Amino acid sequence: MKTQKKVAAIHDLSGFGRCSLTVILPVLSAMGVQVCPVPTAVLATHTGGFGAVVMKDLTDFIPAALQKYRELEIDFDAVYSGFLASSEQIDHCLDFFKSYPNALKVVDPVMGDHGRIYSTYTDELCKRMGELADIADVITPNVTEAALLLGEEYPQFLTREKAESWLRRLGERAPAVVMTGVQLKEDGIVNICGDRSGSRLVKCDYVPANYPGTGDMFSAVLTGGLLKGEELHLAVSRATAFTQAAVKLTFERKTEPRNGVIFEEVLPKLGENNIFLKSEKL
Repeated sequence: MKTQKKVAAIHDLSGFGRCSLTVILPVLSAMGVQVCPVPTAVLATHTGGFGAVVMKDLTDFIPAALQKYRELEIDFDAVYSGFLASSEQIDHCLDFFKSYPNALKVVDPVMGDHGRIYSTYTDELCKRMGELADIADVITPNVTEAALLLGEEYPQFLTREKAESWLRRLGERAPAVVMTGVQLKEDGIVNICGDRSGSRLVKCDYVPANYPGTGDMFSAVLTGGLLKGEELHLAVSRATAFTQAAVKLTFERKTEPRNGVIFEEVLPKLGENNIFLKSEKL
């Protein structure tokens, strides 16, 4: 009998705005993966554009959930972390990863975007995010987060040569690296990835809008693809294609950007075999 894959998803739950667990749960479920949410915080909305943040920190919940899962002898095929509400939560995430040494360890080092650090993040929390990156199997930073992990200034664009250098340096922390939303001087917006098989890129069609939650959506599809046994560049191609489809649909509908992308209507695409976009060597 085929066993369904299980993921412990250590992320926040934002009630409005289509991001974090409200995206991760349906996306991975549509890919046939059982998601066990471990909320790091509950927010009324995401942190971008809705004024003062209404948030309940759930730091104490994470170790309690881990203890319960241990008691029940629940095993996980992947542990996947994202937005964290405090520096102390780094320690709890490390405990989660160490408790499941055979699980795929996916770290989305959520810290900021477009050159800005999120308002709820402290310097200490950003600095300690590197501890999670150092034990991960896969990390999925955007360009802002990659710059923070590398101690670099945020760039408006990267050359192919520079992008490959960043991938290589990030690869000293984690065996597989996926960097999203990269503005390449030669190619426009791309997602790039690197592991022992080499470095590749997937081009994205430009849409003149920014939406929250696309990184969560991308990383969730990537995680699902890897759990299905796909090679890294194929999982990146699938994640890029799905995210692009959701973004294009949302842009066509002309909805308020801070409300997130209309991914619900494109979920069936995750079951299509031709969803992959072409990748090429970086």
